[in-house]
Amino acid sequence: MSDDLGIRLLIVDDEQSIRRLCMTVGEALGFVCMEANSGETALALLEEQPAHMILTDMVMPNMSGLEFLEKVKKLLPRSEVAVMTGHGSIETAVQAMKLGAYDYISKPFAPLEELRLFLRRMAEKVRLVEENQFLRQRVDTESDLHGIVGSSAKIQDVLRMISRLKDTRTPVLIMGESGTGKELVARAIHFRGTFASRPFVAVDCGSLVPTLIESELFGYEKGAFTGALRSKTGLFQSASGGTIFLDEIGELPLEMQAKLLRVLQEKEVRPVGSNQKVKVDVRVVAATNRDLEKEYRNGTFRKDLYFRLNVVTLHLPSLRERRSDIPMLAHWFLDRYAPDKAMQVTNAAMKCLLQYDWPGNVRELENCVERAVALGDGRIIDASDLPSTIASASPSSESTPGMANGAVSTTDLEDIERATIERVFEQVKGDKVLAGKMLGISRATLYRKLKRYNIGGHHEMSSGSQALQ
Repeated sequence: MSDDLGIRLLIVDDEQSIRRLCMTVGEALGFVCMEANSGETALALLEEQPAHMILTDMVMPNMSGLEFLEKVKKLLPRSEVAVMTGHGSIETAVQAMKLGAYDYISKPFAPLEELRLFLRRMAEKVRLVEENQFLRQRVDTESDLHGIVGSSAKIQDVLRMISRLKDTRTPVLIMGESGTGKELVARAIHFRGTFASRPFVAVDCGSLVPTLIESELFGYEKGAFTGALRSKTGLFQSASGGTIFLDEIGELPLEMQAKLLRVLQEKEVRPVGSNQKVKVDVRVVAATNRDLEKEYRNGTFRKDLYFRLNVVTLHLPSLRERRSDIPMLAHWFLDRYAPDKAMQVTNAAMKCLLQYDWPGNVRELENCVERAVALGDGRIIDASDLPSTIASASPSSESTPGMANGAVSTTDLEDIERATIERVFEQVKGDKVLAGKMLGISRATLYRKLKRYNIGGHHEMSSGSQALQ
C-alpha cells in the first residue's frame, strides 16, 4: 500500500530519541521518513517536500504543536496530521482534533506496537483519500476521453490501438499533425489502463526554455545555479511509476536528446548540480508533428533516440482524412458549448464544414464551433456564423466520397448522417446510450435522428454497454 503511494511521513519533535524511534517504526512500514526538531524547521521542509502524514509533538520551543497544526492545514490541507502528547493533556489533544488533526497518541509508546498500529491506520486513511481523489479525477478524465469521437475506419483503428497499449509499459510514438488530438490519445492510453492511478505528466518540449530544459526534466539541487534557492524534483521523477508524455519531442536540441537517451537506457536521472543518480521507472509516450525518420536521416534528430522511442508508432489521421466524422464532431462540440440550447447546424453550414480542409484539424473545428455558439442566435448555426475562411471554402480534391466535384447537397448531407448513425448503431448492437456517446450527441438528439431516419426498428436493443475495441 505505502509502496504504491510512496507515502511520506514527517516526524516533528524536539527530542531526537523520539524522532529516531518514530522513524524506525515508519521505515519498517515502508514509509519515506523525514524529521524536524521544530515547527519552523518542519514548515520550511514541507515547502520543498510535502508529506502525506505528519506526526508532531504538542509541546515544543517557540512554536507549539497547535500553532504548527494550524499552519500546516493552511499549507497542505490534504495532509493528515496527528499529535503526540506526553503531558497527559487530553484537553489540548481534543482541541487539536477540532483544528483538523487526525488523532492523538500518548507518549511514551507502550507497547511499541501501539505506535505501529496507529501509523498503519493513519496510512489507511491517506490511501482512502487518495483513492477517492483519483476516482473523482477518473470520472472527469473518462468524460474527456469521449473527445476521441468518430466512427470512421481510421479513428476506430486508433481506438483499437489504445485498447491494446493501455496495459503495457511499451514506449509509444504518436505521430500526427497539430490539432489531431495527440495528448488526448496519450491520456487515453494511460487512464484507460492498469496504470491509471499512477502519475501522468505532460511535457511540451517545444515550450521549454533551452537553458532550463535539463533542470525542468531532471530537477536540480539547491545552489546548482543562480536562483536555485531550493532543490526541485524534475518532471521525470514526478512521473515515476506512471507515464511521462513528451509532446513535440522533435523540438528538443540534439544535446538534450543525448541526455534523454541515457535516461531511457539507464532508467535514472541525475539532477543538475548533484553527483547522485535517482532511479526512475516511467512509461514514455512521445508525440511529434514532424517526420522523425526524415530528420534522423538529415542529422537533425538522433537515430538511436528515434529507435528507442519508436517501439510502437500510432498515426493519427488529419481531419480531412476522416471527413465523415465532421458532423459527429461538430455535434459533440455543440453539446459541449451549448449543452442546454439544443442548437442545430444548418445544411449550408455543414456543407461549409465538410468542404473546408481544416489545417488546424479537430482543434480548429472545436474553436470554430465555440465561436459559432458565441455569435449565433442560440437556436441554429448557419454559414454566416462561421469564420469567413470556412464559410467561403472551395471544394477540396480530398472531399468525402460521393460528393461529385465537391458539391454537397441536402440529400448528400442526410445520406452521410444516416450512414454514420447506422454504422455506429450496428457497432454497438443497438445500445442507444453508447451510440450517443460515440456520436457525440445528446440522447434527445439521437432519438430525433433515429426517428427521422427510421433507424433501430430492426435491431435487438441491448441493456448493457459494450466497450469500444
